Amino acid sequence: MEQTSNEEALALAALEAAPDGILIVDDTGTILKANPATELLTGYSPDELSGQSVSVFLPPHMRSKHNHLVKSFFLHPVSRPMGMVSQLQLLRKDGQSVPIDIALGHCTMDDRSAAVVYMRDMTEVKRMQEDMHYQATHDGLTGLVNRWMFLQHFEQAIQRARRSGRMMALLLLDLDEFKDINDSHGHAAGDQVLIEVARRLRSGLRAGDVIARLGGDEFTVLLPDVPSMDHVLQVAQKLQRSLSARCQLKMGEVSLGASIGITAFPEDAQDSGTLMRFADMAMYAAKAHGRGMHAVYRPEMSEALSQRSQLHERLKRAVETQALELHYQPQVDVSTGSIVGMEALLRWHDAELGTVAPDRFIPVAVSTGLIHPLGDWVLETACRQAAEWDDNGTPMRVSVNLSAQQFRQAQLPTRLQQLLDLHGTRAELIELEITETEAMADPKTAHQVFDRLCALGFSIALDDFGTGYSSLSYLRQLPVSRLKIDREFIRQVTHNDHDAVLVRAVIAMAHTLGLPVVAEGVEEAAQLAFLRSNGCESYQGWLFAKALPAADISRMLGGPTRPSALEQRYFA
Repeated sequence: MEQTSNEEALALAALEAAPDGILIVDDTGTILKANPATELLTGYSPDELSGQSVSVFLPPHMRSKHNHLVKSFFLHPVSRPMGMVSQLQLLRKDGQSVPIDIALGHCTMDDRSAAVVYMRDMTEVKRMQEDMHYQATHDGLTGLVNRWMFLQHFEQAIQRARRSGRMMALLLLDLDEFKDINDSHGHAAGDQVLIEVARRLRSGLRAGDVIARLGGDEFTVLLPDVPSMDHVLQVAQKLQRSLSARCQLKMGEVSLGASIGITAFPEDAQDSGTLMRFADMAMYAAKAHGRGMHAVYRPEMSEALSQRSQLHERLKRAVETQALELHYQPQVDVSTGSIVGMEALLRWHDAELGTVAPDRFIPVAVSTGLIHPLGDWVLETACRQAAEWDDNGTPMRVSVNLSAQQFRQAQLPTRLQQLLDLHGTRAELIELEITETEAMADPKTAHQVFDRLCALGFSIALDDFGTGYSSLSYLRQLPVSRLKIDREFIRQVTHNDHDAVLVRAVIAMAHTLGLPVVAEGVEEAAQLAFLRSNGCESYQGWLFAKALPAADISRMLGGPTRPSALEQRYFA
């Protein structure tokens, strides 16, 4: 009897101290008890709630349906964790609506069947999700929609134009000599220019036109429902006049201008990918004629395609002869400065083309199917290198980026097991990275693939976090080991409030889920200090070291993992 009394006292103490609102509700929906935290959430005191129907938290039109749900629960009482239902709203005493999440449990109270309802205020989480959604769909610097969101608008506009039979135009803008502004005045001045360009574009277009920053100094404008190409040319000329006006910066005036490539639906092409490609051809044709020019796509603009074809042939040859190379960038513990892992990064130097950047040859590999043999070579090389370091007494986790095409291959887990067996690699030394966007494109399939990979012993990192839009409920379910913050947000984290807010939110969210965070592209001590103060666990970037050949990394691992000069400067 005394034990029962102690258990009841303990349960009551836990109820009183719980930070979430907790209700005990009988099978008629009547509230039997509420804890103190419920008052903060609902505005009702525990005494006010005792004896009231739980439907007091719902608007009148929803109460009848809710009563049926209560009856159904007690007929088949099954516990339900939080995160199972989205968009729940609680009606407070003051009439305000609050987003909540609930969990349900079943118990017996005074020999009566009762439900235990846990209620959590989701206001801050919703605000964080909305902020992250905005950040994922808009350019943080200019506030324009980003590439991903623009492509969604573009596809929808094509469908509307196809149904209506109306003409639609695409304008691709590239700022003239923008690199000179960055080199002469610094990136802060370049950012001011980009913000001003966005402002001028907005002021010169209709409300229904779509403007986006695709990245760097490249912008695009979608003109739906236009009467003729003459009208499109007038718009292009108007934009160029606006952009050609000098821009006043803090450090003085700079001259602006933009080259514009123009293409139209349905005259030039019927799909977004081809239209974008044709607009790009036209833009380069405009650049060839000098600053501030525009050009309409013509079929003879094939030089760009010829260059792309050359790149494809050289890349195909490089893959066949294994002429590419993996470099490894150290990942460093923010607190100690110790190397905790490596990211494998692909590098290519061609005898004819010289050094070719990954952002040039990877898209070609993806579009031509070369990504499959190339990706397999990367995986095998990384597994072999991880095994070699392990055998030499310097075991090091190696992170390998999986392309979307690799991730979708059903035979991926089998192939990975073959590589482990072939090189004697321990699976725990390999971390597989997949972008947030790809993982969230089909969360159910992603979950299945992740489960198979984790069963083999691999760890999973969600790459470029913050560039997509993850549902918290989905993210909670995925067996992810780490989140990686995209370098684009780190670049301006100490200068751009929006990026700082996003990075803090990602770190906080990751820690809520029990996940460590690694930041990419850290190049400045101030960026590292920001990450340290916000609890980021690890980072990679030129502040510590660029990506290096395996031999250089082996020498680094054979000596101190943290150069003394770096330790004195940044880890004192």
